[in-house]
Amino acid sequence: METKLSREVTADHPPVNTKAGAGSVDVALDEAIRFEHTLTFVEACKLYPSAIAWSMFVSLGVIMLAFDPQILGNLYAMPQFQSDFGYQFEDGYIISAAWQTGLSMGNPVGQVVGALVAGYPMELFGRKWTFGACVALTSALIFIQFFARSLEVLLVGELLGGLVLGCYAVIAPAYASEVCPMAIRGVVTSYVNLCFVIGQLLGNSICAGTAKLTDHWAYSIPFALQWFWCLIILPGLIWVPESPWWLVRKGRLDDAQTVLRRLASEKVDIQQTLAVIVETDKLERELEMGSTYWDCFKGVNLRRTEISVGVYCTQVLSGIYLINYGTYFFNLAGLPTEEAFQMGIGFLAVGFLGTIISWWLIVRFGRRTIYNTGLFSLVVLQLIIGILDCIPGRPTNVIWAQSSLMLVWNFFYDLSIGPVCFVIISEASATRVRSKSIAVATAAQGALGCIMTVAIPYMINPDQANMQGKLGFFFGGLAALCFVWAYFRVPETKGRTYEELDILFGRKVPTRQFRNYVIDSEVSH
Repeated sequence: METKLSREVTADHPPVNTKAGAGSVDVALDEAIRFEHTLTFVEACKLYPSAIAWSMFVSLGVIMLAFDPQILGNLYAMPQFQSDFGYQFEDGYIISAAWQTGLSMGNPVGQVVGALVAGYPMELFGRKWTFGACVALTSALIFIQFFARSLEVLLVGELLGGLVLGCYAVIAPAYASEVCPMAIRGVVTSYVNLCFVIGQLLGNSICAGTAKLTDHWAYSIPFALQWFWCLIILPGLIWVPESPWWLVRKGRLDDAQTVLRRLASEKVDIQQTLAVIVETDKLERELEMGSTYWDCFKGVNLRRTEISVGVYCTQVLSGIYLINYGTYFFNLAGLPTEEAFQMGIGFLAVGFLGTIISWWLIVRFGRRTIYNTGLFSLVVLQLIIGILDCIPGRPTNVIWAQSSLMLVWNFFYDLSIGPVCFVIISEASATRVRSKSIAVATAAQGALGCIMTVAIPYMINPDQANMQGKLGFFFGGLAALCFVWAYFRVPETKGRTYEELDILFGRKVPTRQFRNYVIDSEVSH
């Protein structure tokens, strides 16, 4: 196939004009492209209820990924856990910064190793069976955490569990982006962020409920409740459809057609959808996109990988890892234990609300504007928190003001860079290297997470730096640097099919021209 591409005038959300032979494949392509661009969000929800449901089901793994580090962070503020595993400090007990660092390393280390490992089975065996294997392994490794009665055993459980949990961050957005049409792609991929918030909120709520217990069940119950998700997911795996994009790359066109029929209503012409998937895969092979980790850093893919890595790492650099220490942070800020747990729950509740509202913004405004505006808001809020901490004596009203601003910060985070990140990493990556591109971004985020996991306990612990609200200066400064990068590098991907995105990146279209760039393609077979 010979492809000729030429630039025309700019317009908002332009269509692709495809001139081809008179064959049925060409007609199907024309109709499919026109259908994708005219389909509204509401119409897509009506036509693809199964696709939405299965993408949400696979994203349940992310709840487990978020739940584990959240309960661990809460345990540091739990009196029974402190007395059983910590040492005496002043009038109570604390877990040393060194052990907090070691225990909390499981999740970010898992995201680094697990994410990179996940890329291979996802391409060899598909999204479905890789997901199933991970859930089965998670259910087995929970036993170590549940029966741990020493920090050493708990450390082993966290490290091994983290290796598997890291895979879910790759599987969920990749699967969601490949089973749903363009009109709902942004919402279903951003739903991954809601699953993070749900896992964190459940972790905080459960620990708040068990914190008053005076035996090992105070921390054993939260660990045991991780089995709940395994019991839901494993039976449902029997009916999970495989990704049609993966099936096409494997040459299994009949299976891909069967899956597309399951994902869409009877009103959808799946032959058109299949034609677009085949054509996009063909185009990426012509552009020599490749399908290995090394291909993520070759040619046009380098820019696409940079964008995915950048938006994911920005989450860490702007302060998201403070969420895992939210209750502990509020406790150290001067709030009583019970109020610290309540503030931690409220912290995540506003995040839940922010993510829900973000869906309307994503459908209405796209990605770039929301991402950059939200990131700038986070910078301002972090700096205000830092300034308030400089008030001499830190009176009670200042402590409550800082805590309240942290809630506002989390709302804006989950309104913008939290959910939009997962949309961007799914859309910026080429379909042939999507699982590996997301894996690289997840691993990079996890590597930064390792650094933060080491640093944060030493920055906030009362027997160490005891920075308290001055952390706002640290994360506010890092977020400001991220904002400058995002302004020049994060493009608008809303309203573009995967084939269009391949063409835009292939032409090296400048970042700020992505939104209004018109593609006129002439394709001859």
